[in-house]
Order: sequence, then structure tokens, then C-alpha cells
Amino acid sequence: MSGFSAKAPARANIIGEHTDYAPNGGHVLPTPLPFWTSVHVEKGSGRPGEMTVSSKTFAGETCRRSIKDAPRRHWTDYVVGCVKVASGKADLPALDISIESDVPLGCGISSSAALCVGATRALRGFAKAPWDDEAVALMAFEAEHDYVGVPCGKMDQFASSIGRPGQALLLDTRTLVHRSVALPNDVALMLVDCGKKHDLAKGDSHTKRIDRMNECIEARDKLGVGTLCELGYADLPRLSALREVVAKRARHVITENQRVLEFVKALESDDRGKQADLLAASHASQRDDFECSIPEIDALVESSVRFGARGARLCGGGFGGAIIALVPRSDAVAWWSFVSKENPNSRLISTYALKADNSEFAA
Repeated sequence: MSGFSAKAPARANIIGEHTDYAPNGGHVLPTPLPFWTSVHVEKGSGRPGEMTVSSKTFAGETCRRSIKDAPRRHWTDYVVGCVKVASGKADLPALDISIESDVPLGCGISSSAALCVGATRALRGFAKAPWDDEAVALMAFEAEHDYVGVPCGKMDQFASSIGRPGQALLLDTRTLVHRSVALPNDVALMLVDCGKKHDLAKGDSHTKRIDRMNECIEARDKLGVGTLCELGYADLPRLSALREVVAKRARHVITENQRVLEFVKALESDDRGKQADLLAASHASQRDDFECSIPEIDALVESSVRFGARGARLCGGGFGGAIIALVPRSDAVAWWSFVSKENPNSRLISTYALKADNSEFAA
């Protein structure tokens, strides 16, 4: 076996937040971003299952790890998880793994999925394994969810593994049926970091996300359905039988799932007003029903609205992170000038503008 390198992109979720957990089983609409994590794998010294993991990106560390290790709440856990999953499907020797990344960390654009998909792709090439892109996504999910312990759904890994530049990925997270949806080439996806980081594998945001997951499970079980997203607007009166906080969580999930499907129709009919309305409603639902926004995020969204761009919302798991706003390309510079003046601690992550032929990223 010779060395092999691979990379995977970060992602922005245009709409469909907190619908991809197993008890919810809804639709999401992410798109890949022009930020990449690159992973190089080659044969190392030691026994199968042992590895050296190094990266200049992640604190310049070099760590000796093994698939026998328990998670350490350390960034190398993601790599260990990928090697552990891959070792169950292919014969692998001891490995030397090196990583480089320009994906901003803790901003809600899934640096962890880019790392896991990039590592799994590199392991696929190194082992000459027959895993297709969907299998890579599922292996990356297993590493992050089962080994690292992040209470995530499958959206991030699918977006990173299957998503294509210039297109959104409409994914049904229950059936894993997916299709691409073209994005307008005269719109910029503005991504802005609010200045407050989060880590979904540990800390307060982890606890809150576990709480939300458990509340969704309670709602699903009390309502007697397989997944919350089997329900629609007509079923909302049934939520009155639930605890108030549980009803709020379920209302967000059910309505957000419907918003994804409505947003795709609005994209395909080029209804810009409807798109903006749906993104605004998504943010309000995350803020009021799922209660995962924070003042810094709300302030960014409010600034966007004051500028005249209503289509802005919290992007990612919440409790920190970033917003995404759909802004006409001709207004992008003025939009950021206005928003940044009102929010001096914020940082522009990306002006993701699509080239007219959608052939490549243009950052």
C-alpha cells in the first residue's frame, strides 16, 4: 500500500436545522463550501490499529493513538473513529496520518464532518476499498456519532461527501433519498461568524443539544409516530397534549421540515420573496421554539433585516456559531459593510458566490 491523500469540504445548511436527528427524520438542504480539510495516509510503524496523527492546523500536535483508545475529548478522536470504522471493513496496517485544513472551527459549518469525510476518503484510497460516496458518508457519521459521541444527524457527512459545488443537496435523512437542487448564480451565500464558538462534542452546547434530542424523543414517543417529520401542519394541534417545552421542540421540527420542502419549490420557481420569508421563519422558530439561538446571532439577523435582506438565519447547531444570509451579489459588499458596523465582533467567513456556469467555487 502506498500513501494516499484526499480532501473534503465544509458545508453550509441553507435551511433544515435540527431535523436530521434520528427521532426527527426530516429533510435538510445543505451545500458544500470552498473550505477544505486534506488528509494524507501512509503506512506507519507499529501494530495494526495504531496510528500517528499530526497536524499543523490543530495546534501543531503529533499524537500517538490506537483504535483501542477510548475517546479523549480531543480533536484526534475524529480520526481515531474513522480508522476504527474503516478497520472493520478493510485490512489496515499501522498508519501515519497528517492533516491540513482551512475550515474555520466552531462556526457551525461542520469542520468535524470535513475531517471525518476527508479521513475516510483517504483511507478508502489507501486501502483501495470499494466504498462509494454514500458509504463514506455513513462511515464518517458512525465515527463522529458512535465513537466521538456527537449527537449529530447525517446531514453534515452527506453534504461533505455527496454535495456538489453550485448546488444544494435535498436529503431525506430518514430514507437517505437525495437529489441536487440548483442554486441561483446571482445570489451570494453570506456566512458570518458571530464571535462565539461552540463545540458540539463537549461543554454547555453539548449538554443543551442532548437535552433537545431527548425532548424530541419524548415528543415522538408521546405522539406515537416513528419520526416527528411524519407529521405536518395539520398535526400541530396534537402538540397541546405535550409538555410545553416538548411541544415547542416538536413544533420547530415539524414546521422546519415543511419549510425545507417549500424552500425547494421556491428555488425551483425562483420566488425570492418566498425564500426570504422561509429563512426568516426558520430563524424565528430556532430562536423561539428550539431555543438554540443567542443574542449575538439574533443581532446579526436583525442587522441583515434592517439592511433589507430578510433571508437570514442561524446556521448550524446553535448556541454560538454563524448566520447564513442570501444576498444579491450586487449588494454583498454593502450588506457586509452595514452588518459589520453594527456587529464589530463578527467576522465574515465566506462570500460564497456561484460562478455563472456553476463549475467551481468562487470565494
